[in-house]
Formats: sequence, structure tokens, C-alpha cells
Amino acid sequence: MAELVTGEAVALDIRVARLASRGCAILLDVIFQLVILNIVVYFTAMTALVADEAWAVGLTLLAVVAVLVGYPCAFETLTRGRTLGKMAVGLRVVSDDGGPVRFRQALVRALAGFIEFWTFYGSPALITSFCNRRGKRLGDLFAGTIVIQERGQAVHLRPVALMPPQLAGWARSLELSMLPDELAMTARQYLSRFWELLPEVRDSLGERIAAQVAEVVSPPPPPGARPEIVLSAVLAERRHREEWRLAQRRARRMQRLGLPSWTPVAVPAMAMAGAAPAGPVRQGPPAPPPFSAPAPGQPRFLPPSDYGAGPYQNVLHGPRPPVGGPYPTGAHPAGGQPPNGPYAPTGSGPYGPTYPPGR
Repeated sequence: MAELVTGEAVALDIRVARLASRGCAILLDVIFQLVILNIVVYFTAMTALVADEAWAVGLTLLAVVAVLVGYPCAFETLTRGRTLGKMAVGLRVVSDDGGPVRFRQALVRALAGFIEFWTFYGSPALITSFCNRRGKRLGDLFAGTIVIQERGQAVHLRPVALMPPQLAGWARSLELSMLPDELAMTARQYLSRFWELLPEVRDSLGERIAAQVAEVVSPPPPPGARPEIVLSAVLAERRHREEWRLAQRRARRMQRLGLPSWTPVAVPAMAMAGAAPAGPVRQGPPAPPPFSAPAPGQPRFLPPSDYGAGPYQNVLHGPRPPVGGPYPTGAHPAGGQPPNGPYAPTGSGPYGPTYPPGR
């Protein structure tokens, strides 16, 4: 298993294709290419009966190039990284960032594959695959692609950041065009490892990254907001807008092809996190911030006793509850009154009452 890191706050756990499965896919593709080549060459050779011999030679060379180079390039472009051999084995070519392969990348892979397989009989591809930890051949290195396994273990798509309800209004008005991919990647990695960091390191690092993000986005975040909550809102809104652009592009492509299309419906970015609760909710310990929880087997650090201003200031200033929660059975204390949960309003901001994020 390997992890692809994208710039849209999404972690992709992928399974890199093994050398044996890639060899089977290449063998099937070679068989398909030879069959197609024999048929095409047969028809082009017949042109010598009715035309000059130079025409037959030229058409034959064109047919060879079209089959050996055009076949993988066209299939990988039209099917998003899959040839007939890869379809049979369950493989797909994707970009290094996890995106679909483009025409330029497919063309580079096809040209390099002609040299690797048809000129040197696959020896450069075999040597390079053994030396690369992700099994890349020369075409993958030149084009910036990777071959992944689609069958077997499913590909897990897990959003790292969800929209906190108390910052949804601010996030919808953000100008994110100046936010670079590198900074968004840094924020995503910080959120994905939030619970693995020591509290003092977690706060200082979050404040530094949030300050860098606040310099390139506008309007600035509301005062008193925790840095991890701000970063989660920015990345969730960024991912939401990218999904909206992709949906619009897909709808326009369907319209150009004359196929039934659908108009993407604008879904609020906070929909994944749920709407803000209308009042106190009976529950035990406060919910964590709206991003991924610690992975199984990873260390868990409790928040500091002085968490500062923000959505957790009313629930984390008191004594810390045990790891299993103050009410492991789900019961409330005597008297039937629920404790001060995280859903009580924590104040008022420019977008109305602020609530801590829901579970």
C-alpha cells in the first residue's frame, strides 16, 4: 500500500500494481496490438494492387505507428488510464497526484513504451521497475504517472478536513485563488497528524500554518478561532469548489457529446459535517475537531488544560475526563441534567451564534 498526497485535502490509500500483473497486462496488450496490426497491414498492402508501391509503404508505416503508439495513447486518454490489457487485469494509470492521466502523459508513455518494449524487448522497463520503489518504468518516470491496482482491496477515499459549522459562512466568502498547493498540502498534513503531535508542538505549528494561510486568503478568519478549525474550514471549502468545477466540466462534456446530462446542484460545503445543532444535545465528552481522528495504533494526546478561546473553551477548561469518557454507559449524572456539552453556543460572531463542530 502507498499513499498519494493531493492538493485537495484528500488522502488516497492506493495499492501499487505489482510487476507480475503489469507483465500480464502488457502481454495482453501486445497480443491485441499484433492482431490489429496484422489486419491493418493486410488492408494497406492491398493498396499496392491499385496504387503506387510507395503509397503502400507509406500507409504501412503509418499503420504501424498508429497501432504501436496510437493504441495505448488513445485508450489511456479516453478510458482514463486503461487499455484492454489493463481492463482485463484490473489496473489503471493515474498521475502522481492521483488525478486522471492526460493526453500529454499518455503520449509520453506510449512513445517511451515503443522504445522500451518494441526496440529493447522490455529490458529497460524491467530494470527500471526493479530499481523504483513504486515499480515505475521509464515511461512513468518521464510522464509523471503511476500504475495502481483497482481490484482486490478497495481504494479508500477519506476527506481529511470537514467544514466546521461555525465557520461555514466565512468560508463561503473566501478568496482562495492565491492559496498555493504547497501550503494547502502542508495544512492537510498537519490536520492528518494533529492527534499524533504533542500539545505544545501542535499549537505552535498550527498557529504558524494558519498565519501563513491568513496572509493569502481574504477576508481574514474571525478573531479567536482555533488554527486547526480555520485550516479545516479553508481546506474543506477548497475541496468543495474543486468538486463543483469538476461537476460543471463533466456536465459540459456530456452536452457536447449529445448525451443526457445533469446540472450539478450547489451543495453547501458544510453538508458533510452536518448543519449546526439548534440547541444543547445530551451526550458525553466533547467531540474532536472536524477532521480525521487518530489512525489505529497511533498515539493520542489529550488537549491542553488551557485550550484558549474557541469552540472548546467551555468544555475543556475543567478537569479532564478519563479516556473512556465520564459516562461510559451513556448515562447522565444524578438529577437528569446533561453536562455542559460542546453544542452550547460559545458566543456570537459576524455570522451569528457560533457552535462547536458536531460529531
